[in-house]
Amino acid sequence: MSAAYDITQDNWQRFTFERKGRVLTAYITSDHPVNGVDEQMHTELALVFNCLQRDSESDLIILSARGRAFCAGGDFDWFEEQIAHPERFRAIGWDAKQIVVTLLQMEKPILCRMNGAAAGLGATIALLCDVIIADETAKIGDPHVKVGLVAGDGGALIWPQLIGFAKAKELLMTGDLLDAKEAQRLGLINYAVPASELDAKVDEIAGKIMANPKWAVRWTKTTANIPLRALAAQLMDASIGWESVSNYLGDRKEAVAAFKERRAAKLTGE
Repeated sequence: MSAAYDITQDNWQRFTFERKGRVLTAYITSDHPVNGVDEQMHTELALVFNCLQRDSESDLIILSARGRAFCAGGDFDWFEEQIAHPERFRAIGWDAKQIVVTLLQMEKPILCRMNGAAAGLGATIALLCDVIIADETAKIGDPHVKVGLVAGDGGALIWPQLIGFAKAKELLMTGDLLDAKEAQRLGLINYAVPASELDAKVDEIAGKIMANPKWAVRWTKTTANIPLRALAAQLMDASIGWESVSNYLGDRKEAVAAFKERRAAKLTGE
């Protein structure tokens, strides 16, 4: 296997990996207190799923995170850089598509061990996994609109498919977060369990999948994902385009500033 796809290499700054037999766990790992997405993490997210698929020593992937959150969305310092230099936002469009597309193209089953909050892009990544098992105290949501952005990096794609258009549009337009138990009730995630039971539940589901013939599992998943891949091809260029446009707007700048200053935003409609 080419070193470019070798997940054991030392060139990963935002991921760590652990193996247990043919099961590989990939941990989002950063110094950010809630694993906020910065430019480096965004770049690695665009690469990692291809690498996990090509890893010859694993048959099932568990995606989780170090720390108290799974991934709480974009880092606000990075947001400010994007507002000040919009070309930097435009430049990540390709990677934004690759994160969604490569997750959906993976043949290996991928379980999300949602150990804490998942928001924005973090929620999209969790929901594009095949089975999502969450700590019952975790929250999940897509608050792009609260920071003045279109939910363009996959939220508008996956949420309606999981819980229907009416509820999905409500949550995407309000930016409200759900607790894990409510997310399970709605069918957004598979399981919400106490933190003390999280690993056992993940291991249980992984064991059931691994007990089945590998290629039957992989190609069943691949077939089930065909409509999602087709939908991604239809939506992602437009959704990322509109998200890029929203980064130029005055209310985007004000929403980010208000959040950082812990005050109500003074929105103008511009």
